Amino acid sequence: MTDLIKHEQRDGVLTLTIDRPDKLNALNNAMYTQLAELLLAADEDPQTGVIILTGGPACFTSGNDLVDFLQNPPTHLDAPAFRLMKVVTRLQKPLIAAVCGAAIGIGTTLLLHCDQVLVTRNAKLRMPFVNIGLCPEFGASLLLPRRLGHARAASLLLLGNGLDGNEAVNWGIANEAFDDGEQCLAAARKIAQRFLALPQEALRQSRKLMKQATLPELEATLREENTLFIQRLNTDEAKTALNALLNRSTDKNPPKGNQP
Repeated sequence: MTDLIKHEQRDGVLTLTIDRPDKLNALNNAMYTQLAELLLAADEDPQTGVIILTGGPACFTSGNDLVDFLQNPPTHLDAPAFRLMKVVTRLQKPLIAAVCGAAIGIGTTLLLHCDQVLVTRNAKLRMPFVNIGLCPEFGASLLLPRRLGHARAASLLLLGNGLDGNEAVNWGIANEAFDDGEQCLAAARKIAQRFLALPQEALRQSRKLMKQATLPELEATLREENTLFIQRLNTDEAKTALNALLNRSTDKNPPKGNQP
């Protein structure tokens, strides 16, 4: 299979780029596996100090590849997407997200685990889980209400409302918004250099302190969410909604993702 996660190591910074523009960077199981392996290797590599995750200057990710998702749904807690979640929550090194354009489903929930999130003003963040008969994932049911309060979290997780880049900053999901993708990526590289200039052991220990108190609760939430997510996939509600979504995508264009 073509390498759909590009990785570039330069001056202590590993940049991981989701590179599937013809499918709006939709993620399939092979891509989840590759991302997890690259992050694990970076965490153990003494030459890597910071990780940038991006989809390039036009689109972050439209979510799961719908065809792959329906043909190879997660059936156990070690499924590729769930394994990536475990890796990210245990990551020891700073993770920066540069989000340009669409960030759907896991494209948004992933941001809750990053140390810095930069977005373009035209970014579209959305988590349409309930809309397609599923439930939140990646700890969003725990992290979003704590960060935003129940009412705002409910508008995103229950109603499936979206946010643009400026709104993501105002709501505290992102740090800063930029006019275009090139500015966003350049800013991510500057922040990476700032991280690298810090005393590295102090940085890692401080980051660990910030996350360790909530880690057991987060991992318990991940297990509960993922177990329910698997169960929801077998319900008539989810099957009907997902098949309708696939049919709509097929009618317009080959399916590109943008799902859970």
